[in-house]
Amino acid sequence: MRLCGVTDVGRHRKDNQDSWAFRDLNGAALLVVCDGMGGAQAGGVASSVAAECFSAAVEERFSQGSRDDPEWWEDVLAEACALANRKVFELAQTNPEYRGMGTTLVAALALPGESYVVNVGDSRCYLIENGMIRQVTVDHSLVQLLVDRGEITAEEARRHPQKNLITRALGVEPTVAFDLLRVETGQNSRLLLCSDGLSNVLPDSVLLQTSLEEQEPESLCRRLVDMTLEQGAPDNVTVVLAQL
Repeated sequence: MRLCGVTDVGRHRKDNQDSWAFRDLNGAALLVVCDGMGGAQAGGVASSVAAECFSAAVEERFSQGSRDDPEWWEDVLAEACALANRKVFELAQTNPEYRGMGTTLVAALALPGESYVVNVGDSRCYLIENGMIRQVTVDHSLVQLLVDRGEITAEEARRHPQKNLITRALGVEPTVAFDLLRVETGQNSRLLLCSDGLSNVLPDSVLLQTSLEEQEPESLCRRLVDMTLEQGAPDNVTVVLAQL
């Protein structure tokens, strides 16, 4: 299993509010991407605290349970998400400069043959395998609600003026609702996690074609970020990849 990640502030932002992490867990891997909100300083604090708190919580519990128990792994991710949410929320309550801050979170725990994915907000997880790409997560965003209602198409959502409005964020309330998914993953498949700074610029077809062209995970991550920068990169852009 090979892991890599790249982040960039983009062409128009002064601060990078994205945070990312990956951890090799002795036969498994954890990947995390967070995209902060609430002002430059607060957004960066929210995303970094969430990524670190979530990662540490999963790693601490990793060796305590049975790898053959899917419900146990789901509980690990659920508890880590709740803990990260509480940490960011409490920090926002104690410091006026951080009031109202929050962050997206998407994370994947990759185990042999299967992965567990949790997400809050519009940072995404994709599965790339057998020459195809699939968006595993569903955005918690206004435009996704409009797509679900049939009011706009997925392509129109990419150009919608309110595409950055999310309907869920970690750390804004004492508790948070999140999606938790189990995904079968084959050998040589790729899990790609990214902030919306990437997915709002590069369509899925470009992500797939670039993945097919780049065999090295590090080269793929770097090229995707460079392509986003070439397209103007209006937001921070982050990509984390696991080649299974």
